[in-house]
Amino acid sequence: MSSSKKLSRKYNASVVAQKLVSKAIFDHSMIASGDRILIAVSGGKDSTVLAMMLSLLRPALKVDYHLAGLHISTDFCSCCKKPELINHLASWGIPFEDIYVPVIARLKAGRKMNCYWCSTQRRAELISYALNHNFNKIALGHHLDDSIETYFMNITAAGKLCGMPALLQYEKYPLVLIRPLSYLEERQVVACADEHGLLKSACTCPYGKNSQRIMMRKKIAELCGGSGAVKRRIIQAFNEEALCRTKLN
Repeated sequence: MSSSKKLSRKYNASVVAQKLVSKAIFDHSMIASGDRILIAVSGGKDSTVLAMMLSLLRPALKVDYHLAGLHISTDFCSCCKKPELINHLASWGIPFEDIYVPVIARLKAGRKMNCYWCSTQRRAELISYALNHNFNKIALGHHLDDSIETYFMNITAAGKLCGMPALLQYEKYPLVLIRPLSYLEERQVVACADEHGLLKSACTCPYGKNSQRIMMRKKIAELCGGSGAVKRRIIQAFNEEALCRTKLN
């Protein structure tokens, strides 16, 4: 590939992201007029790109909805560059709120800190905040690769055929969880973040560096050979299997 084509692809990353996010939103009817959407903003590239996309796409979606960003600070990770995150959200017209959750302090005696525990604690706080502040939807920054990794992790670790649906209606709460980045590969999220200078202000979690998810990511890379088409066929198979189970039930 010539250098000009590479340059063109790099600087069209935002256009590609907007098209794929729009398609995911329309395909799954994620957003409706009057929605109050709470974005879980960790400070990482995924949730930051998500916030930017939901703001930039307002004119194209032609739907009136309210956005707000919620960051959950914890007692183990202080790497988030909060001032940069706040500035980004403000430039996109998204109000920011920060709450503190003692994730490690909530661990029972003899238990070790892990990604699953942290995830459940933060999710519980997200739901509580959304309900108390009249939000009807929660937006998470999970992308295509996250969905595939979760799908295979559930198969190998729990013996379950389940993944991350693009849209999930909670049974216990009047809340809908949406994942507008579901059609984007991680490399596409990175390219978009890089194009807008967001990578410099993004943070990463120290506990995720040696997690089981990283191990599964390497195995999936070997299986797919770097092919985005193969990844999308895996997700297609998951969606069709889930649809079949729904019809049988």
